[in-house]
Amino acid sequence: MEQKLYKTVNSAGISSIVTGIIAVVAGLACVAGGILAVIQGGRLLGARKNILF
Repeated sequence: MEQKLYKTVNSAGISSIVTGIIAVVAGLACVAGGILAVIQGGRLLGARKNILF
């Protein structure tokens, strides 16, 4: 169970960062959303170590 949650958080963080980078590269209209996605992805990946079971 713990492994599954850890992998889910990891993949969600990585996909958020990738989506943010793509949004920033795609155009200026998406820059704010892209930056927020990158920040949230980084926070999610950083919070993995705080998961308590």
